[in-house]
Amino acid sequence: MVKAARSAGNLILRHMGKLDALNVFEKSKQDYASEVDSQAEAEIIRELRRAFPDYAILGEESGAMGKGRYTFVIDPLDGTSNYLRGWPHFCVSIALVENGEPVHGVIFDPLRNELFTASKGAGALLNDKKIRIGERKDLAGALLITGFPPRERARLAPHLDALRATLAEAEDIRRTGSAALDLAYVACGRADAYFEAGVKPWDIAAGLLLVREAGGRACDFRGGADMLLMSGQIIAGNLKISDVLQRAVVSSNYAAAFSV
Repeated sequence: MVKAARSAGNLILRHMGKLDALNVFEKSKQDYASEVDSQAEAEIIRELRRAFPDYAILGEESGAMGKGRYTFVIDPLDGTSNYLRGWPHFCVSIALVENGEPVHGVIFDPLRNELFTASKGAGALLNDKKIRIGERKDLAGALLITGFPPRERARLAPHLDALRATLAEAEDIRRTGSAALDLAYVACGRADAYFEAGVKPWDIAAGLLLVREAGGRACDFRGGADMLLMSGQIIAGNLKISDVLQRAVVSSNYAAAFSV
């Protein structure tokens, strides 16, 4: 998985000097992809299938291929919009999922040469050094991350209500444009917590394992942690701040917006 992520990362970097010449298409409203996304995913799949030809694959660009106990979940370029604008914040994300739960995860930031890895029960690493989640106990002074995916704009009002509620205590909120890196940054303590709706399995599979293996918690807006990949929602942080944030999301009625 690391080899596949690095190979895709190198391909992504090679195309950075010719962004204006890339073929870009709109998959859905305000959701873009490029030929680099497809090429990077093909490179990842080639590498993975050399070692695990029988494992199923779920790729953002290719869709689902095969069935079985094990599935590689791939986002070849998380942060495509950033990449296409030359904004230096994007990554490759690969997870191996067993019966719906991530057991291995790799997130690679090729620009910074930062490799985040995690295996279930074995901890989380950044460039082979162990990482731990931050220790902040509540929202006071917290640095939070969120996102505004196009597919969730119909629920923008309750989302803004949740931001208003959290900013009453938090230091600040970031919106970086890469869910995978958001989760990696929470796992290594660069941010205190993250929440977003409208996420897909390839956005969060590797990252939520990083958070958990770094000593944190990942759940949906109602606090549930089972089959989180399919919920479309995520809250991540240490055990205390994730609980506080989850309650804030509920009290702002953002969580209730998903029951109608």
